[in-house]
Amino acid sequence: QVHVVESGGGVVQAGGSLRLSCAASGSIFSINTMGWYRQAPGKQREPVATITSGGITNFADSKKGRFAISRDNAKNTVYLQMNSLKPEDTAVYYCNARVRRRVDEVIGDLYWGQGTQVTVSS
Repeated sequence: QVHVVESGGGVVQAGGSLRLSCAASGSIFSINTMGWYRQAPGKQREPVATITSGGITNFADSKKGRFAISRDNAKNTVYLQMNSLKPEDTAVYYCNARVRRRVDEVIGDLYWGQGTQVTVSS
């Protein structure tokens, strides 16, 4: 079993900051890519940022400059630092992890968390 749990969401005023955390636990050999996605009411889930085990990051264009992603491989944890938040950033933020459960797995399976709500008030 693998569990992915997000934390750190909340209500913040426009212009403020939040730091989200996401920890994976359970039967884990290693984790390849970890990523953050978000889903606003009435909209499809969209990518925010991803990071490989080696620290290579990728951002959706609109998040560059305001958001930063990092990870602690020893803790199987990924973080999303969000600055200069806007009301349009309001969404449920989800984390996923590409987990190798055994040494003979090359790619691994994708596990998702339950999401954490971020609300930005104007």
